[in-house]
Amino acid sequence: MTTTAEHADPTGRAVRRPGVRGILAPAARLDRWLLLVLVVFLVTCAIRYVDRHALDATGAAVLAGAAALALAYATRDLLGGRAWWPTVWVTAMVLLWGALTAVAPSFAWCAVPVAFAVLRVLPFAWAVGTVSAMTVLLTAAWARITDGTDPVQVAGPIGVALITVLAYRALDLESRARQEVLDQLVDAQAELAAEQRRTGALAERTRLSREIHDSVGQGLTSINLLLQAAEHDWDGRPEAARGHVSTAAATARDGLDEVRRVVRDLAPADLADDATGSALPAALRRAVEQAAPGLEVDVREHGVRVTVPPEIAAALVRTARGALANTYEHAAAGRVALTLTYHPDEVVLDVRDDGRGFDPALVRADGTRGHGLSGIRDRAAALGGEAAIESAPGEGTSVSVCFPLTSDGGAS
Repeated sequence: MTTTAEHADPTGRAVRRPGVRGILAPAARLDRWLLLVLVVFLVTCAIRYVDRHALDATGAAVLAGAAALALAYATRDLLGGRAWWPTVWVTAMVLLWGALTAVAPSFAWCAVPVAFAVLRVLPFAWAVGTVSAMTVLLTAAWARITDGTDPVQVAGPIGVALITVLAYRALDLESRARQEVLDQLVDAQAELAAEQRRTGALAERTRLSREIHDSVGQGLTSINLLLQAAEHDWDGRPEAARGHVSTAAATARDGLDEVRRVVRDLAPADLADDATGSALPAALRRAVEQAAPGLEVDVREHGVRVTVPPEIAAALVRTARGALANTYEHAAAGRVALTLTYHPDEVVLDVRDDGRGFDPALVRADGTRGHGLSGIRDRAAALGGEAAIESAPGEGTSVSVCFPLTSDGGAS
């Protein structure tokens, strides 16, 4: 049969340990039991003394000393905040016990609770010396009331003292070891919390950098491209130039709104309340006009249109804007196809061009170059989606992102 017993951890809570049946296991109640044992010993020894001796002045002093020892032992925690109090308290315990034992040797039985008090308060070396002196006094006291020389009177007290010291030393070492483990655990938890804060701050900075790049940065790039197109058409095609300026102004207004929404960490307002699912395709067409003015972009939809969660819709629009801006600036493409595909469990956006292409392995997020591509990947991963960028020199570029959806059109 398996037996379990409770013991106390350094915090004072009882912990059950399988197979532990020792009487020292429930150490949390040791102080109260020692006080109870001391009181029982004092009462018994006092009754024995009165029974065998007259209640004279010496007897009255013995009874007063026994009462003082019991009362003093119970006052250990009264001045617990004073650094000098434990030493004064344990010294008083030893002196009172020594005086009682010298007058009435039967009070030597009270040595065990007093010795535990010594071992609890004094450093180990001082405690061993004090307990040794108590053992000598105890042996001498018993020799006074016995006839002849009994080896048990010498070996018994020494054995009890040795066992008491070793048992308490073992308890003290175990308690210190557990406290050290607890301190290490607390330090590790503090370091982990600090590392989590640093990681969270870094992730937030990365997110803000990506959002600013894909909103403010792309918006400013679109405005610059539109104004350049307007300047080019200003004399020859004034109507087209005015259209470019008008689109640039609308893009600037949208960029201002986007900055405010990034600060508030909200999805674009036109995508937040999309009950019919038509807001996302419209936002993608506006992104085409703003990010790639004058570039032939074929916008397509496939599948049954569903309502896409605002955060996913915003990610799709920002991905399209970043991919189109890269195409417009770097690809020298003649045609671009932007395809939005609805599946029962996911939504997919593809942006393909027939431009000069590049080697994706050589693109790094250094400065402004490559930041948009890494932002596309990071944004997709943050929302549980996937991003794929395929390109090769002279073979065009394909940017594809997909985000999971539940059967009712919500984010999974």
